[in-house]
Amino acid sequence: MTEIRTDDIGFGNLKLLQDPSEFCYGVDAVILADFAARQGGFCEENFEGRPIVPKRRGSQDCRAVDLGTGTGIIPLILSYKTTCSRLVGVEIQAGSCARAARSAELNGLQERVHFFCADVKNFCDEAGMELLGSVELVTCNPPYTQGQGGLTNRNSAKAIARHETTAGLADFVQCASRLLKPKGSFFMVHRPSRLVDLCAAGRAFGLEPKELCFVSPKEGEIPNIMLVHMIKGGGPELRLLRPLYIYDEAGNYTEELRACYR
Repeated sequence: MTEIRTDDIGFGNLKLLQDPSEFCYGVDAVILADFAARQGGFCEENFEGRPIVPKRRGSQDCRAVDLGTGTGIIPLILSYKTTCSRLVGVEIQAGSCARAARSAELNGLQERVHFFCADVKNFCDEAGMELLGSVELVTCNPPYTQGQGGLTNRNSAKAIARHETTAGLADFVQCASRLLKPKGSFFMVHRPSRLVDLCAAGRAFGLEPKELCFVSPKEGEIPNIMLVHMIKGGGPELRLLRPLYIYDEAGNYTEELRACYR
């Protein structure tokens, strides 16, 4: 039996429980949480580092939901970066969900951060009914591999985290749309190859793509992930943000990436 690891993840000395034999969080989750907090109006600078008036800073009646939360890393980071009074994580794997709830307790956040063990295809009609149409912010770091394509990991926990075995892209988008209030924001990180699928699903369920940021390992390299911001009932106009690079020429994190960890 693998020993559960307690990791110091920063963000005001937050701690996170992880099982190394299963799926552990990556930099994409940290980037997504920062993207949501900045473009969601909780910070004094947007994702491009430009000064803004934080429209939601100090707003404590804000609700946020993270779909496919895994370790619970995104709700925990958002508890530090935002003033949302209620943060919810939805995870289909019972073991991961239980550890996420224990992480919330470990950080004294159990009254503010809650986790539900549920399938996103059923969440809105079951445990999430009370949240329908009332959420300002939904985030999602879904499985990147479509269906059973590619090499499916034999470890079922990793397979569910990495492959669309239990829910597809459209399932996550539809759930987000049902949870969001009008003009609420949906933030997703995914592979650039799914951009057309994501935009099509968004429009099918009333979420208009508004901002797109490509993320590359280094400047000059092809992007391997993207960040997309959609607004429920938003007008048709997509703005391409300045790209984000993970590493500089020396192999160190760029200043822009380090800013995501603050």
